[in-house]
Amino acid sequence: MKPFCLISGLVLLAGCVHFDSRSLVPEQSANRLEARSLTNATLKVFLDENRPASLLEWPHPVWNLDLLTLAAFYYQPDLEVARAEWGVAQAGIRTAGGRPNPTLSLVPGYDTTHSIPSPWMPAVSFDLPLETSGKRPKRIAAARHQSESARLAVATAAWKLRGDLRAALLDLDSCGRRVGLLQEQISIQQQILTALEQQSKAGAIAVSELAAPRIALHKLRLDLAATKCQMDEARSHLAGKIGVPLAALDGIRLGFADLNQSAPAVDLTTAAVRRVALQTRSDILGALADYAASQATLQLEIARQYPDVHVNPGYQFDGGDNKWTLGISFELPVLNQNQGPIAEAAARRLAAAARFDAVQARALSEIERGVAGLRLAQANRLTLDDLAAEQSRQTDAVAAQVKAGAAAAVDLLAARLEFSAMELMQLDGQVKYQQAAGALEDSVQRPLEGVFSWLTAQTGSDASVLPAQTKKINSK
Repeated sequence: MKPFCLISGLVLLAGCVHFDSRSLVPEQSANRLEARSLTNATLKVFLDENRPASLLEWPHPVWNLDLLTLAAFYYQPDLEVARAEWGVAQAGIRTAGGRPNPTLSLVPGYDTTHSIPSPWMPAVSFDLPLETSGKRPKRIAAARHQSESARLAVATAAWKLRGDLRAALLDLDSCGRRVGLLQEQISIQQQILTALEQQSKAGAIAVSELAAPRIALHKLRLDLAATKCQMDEARSHLAGKIGVPLAALDGIRLGFADLNQSAPAVDLTTAAVRRVALQTRSDILGALADYAASQATLQLEIARQYPDVHVNPGYQFDGGDNKWTLGISFELPVLNQNQGPIAEAAARRLAAAARFDAVQARALSEIERGVAGLRLAQANRLTLDDLAAEQSRQTDAVAAQVKAGAAAAVDLLAARLEFSAMELMQLDGQVKYQQAAGALEDSVQRPLEGVFSWLTAQTGSDASVLPAQTKKINSK
């Protein structure tokens, strides 16, 4: 008997999980954050595993939106939080599948009246719980739906991250192009001011006529300084969205070509695309999973109104006699039939249904606003292009007049300044169009170029939302 008890105790101890202490040291984590870069070898391994083709050259010469998005998937801590919460939900499936443990009761007894043949009468009893009404499968189903909701939340966070990253990259690109146009305007304005100063010295114009061009020059310089500050902010914002320090962008060449394409490769304004989006967006599928979890929880609470059965075998040594017993016990649902939890679960199912309708309605509103915004931005862009073409023809006409001696050189400079200002307006129109296209892309969760189609293609219960989730490199 003693060896059996010893072996049983060792087996129980071997199956126990022991606590593993893991400390968070702010100084060490800060050092890891500051050491992040877009040139380390582990990032290249991650990119090669999650791209159709490996990167042949490293460090990569040009980082476009697609590569920066993958780098953000690797580094961004907000996405890591969503992954961790999904891990918690997955662990909940294991918790839900656990079976209740039996209970062992030891009841020693001693008879003070009779000592023959033995005054001892120890007893041993077991309590073996048996769940009824399929409670365990229903509990597992609810946990699986909650895990699916958490998994889809990772996809939603990934889409938001990509949209924020695209917006930051677009801000940086537009600021850089705006700086170039403002520098050109400053140069032209300076030439105009110099020519007017020469005319003033010659007595051709009054000195007071120099005030307006000087004020215009100072205003352009202030606009240039403000744009450079915005450019620095956009660069810092971009680094934050990637999840790297600002210094990690030093020496990195950013590619903006995919942001400046004239039209989407796929028409995202069609009714078919809208209907697909209203059924496959990750937040809609997540709300649907939440509803399924609430329904499974309601089924579980209904099943809990039927009591579990407890089998109670026992043994007692009584005065030399071996006595065996077998009992069955269960709760009598006469005062409480679990009606309160059932009512709460039913109310939660109604709330989950209302949240699903709200999410789908919000998605429809976002898509319709995105379609309207894209069409308006496209129309404004075409109008600005026509105005820019007209301004270019007017500048060419003034240049011909100057060549023929019918106009002064300062008139050509003024025409060039107006054309540069028109180019600045045209740039603003292009940026608004790109922003509208990005907003529509986010609302339907369909990338314009289809590079990240696996984000929505892999939304089944057995598929991973992101390749980044299937294998995570620990050393960053």
